[in-house]
Amino acid sequence: MAVKFFGQYLLERGAVTTDLLLKAIALQDSINLKLGETALAIKMITPSDVKRIHDAQRTEDLMFGDMAVKLGILTEGQLGEILDHQQRTHLRIGEALVRVGAFDHDQLNLHLEGFRADQAKYATTRTLIPAGIAHPEIWEISADLTAKMFVRMVGLQCHLGDCTLVERVPGGALIAGIDLNGDVSARYLLGVSDELRAKIACSILMESDVSDEPEEVLDDTVLEYVNIVCGNVAAKAAPAGTVVDIEPPFCLRPGEEGIPVPADCYGLHFQLVMATGESASLTLFVKR
Repeated sequence: MAVKFFGQYLLERGAVTTDLLLKAIALQDSINLKLGETALAIKMITPSDVKRIHDAQRTEDLMFGDMAVKLGILTEGQLGEILDHQQRTHLRIGEALVRVGAFDHDQLNLHLEGFRADQAKYATTRTLIPAGIAHPEIWEISADLTAKMFVRMVGLQCHLGDCTLVERVPGGALIAGIDLNGDVSARYLLGVSDELRAKIACSILMESDVSDEPEEVLDDTVLEYVNIVCGNVAAKAAPAGTVVDIEPPFCLRPGEEGIPVPADCYGLHFQLVMATGESASLTLFVKR
């Protein structure tokens, strides 16, 4: 996969060790706060406000701060103060690696130049769907929201890879699916590793540790995740006059052989790259 985070780029080139990268990420985690956490820390919102905002985000595609303003919890001025505080205190991974002794600032600048050159050809403001596929805007929205919700709901930085046509869904992971009907006809399939399933479960269940939860409960949290994503897809499609009906979600465990794309469908595949290394992918079976 060509789309990657700076830390992954450095690891691939042997510029840092895994131990030093994990140490730098831990340092980042101890310093960098999400917007809601920052607002709590400087006492501009309460824990109940955070829950109210998160609940609202499940049904409408708005960032935390924008939702807080819409709900009247924050003013635009207060949001600006929080964002300014967040920016002033933010620690980037490159600086964190310098602080843990991985390299010095001169070496950091050289690595950053190489990384930008490596990733330049993948920089794009939108997901490109292959020509000839009906309702490309819906599949762009589906992929974009899947990545966004990992950031907003699970707290994981996620990059969305290019759209490629495949003949088989990769196996070896839990796949949570939903059938989409109405003006479109497609099947949404999100594959997640067990590590990522646990992080989704921590977010949905609001628990720090889910190791004692039954498998069925963990699977259900991934179903809830895809239900939220597809519900948001339907909501975003509606203003443009496209009706997207979502069916109840379901789980599949296809094994290493994966799932073949039906002959009457296109298989649109997107790799989801997580900053912390968890594995995920989105495949859409879109009727020809």
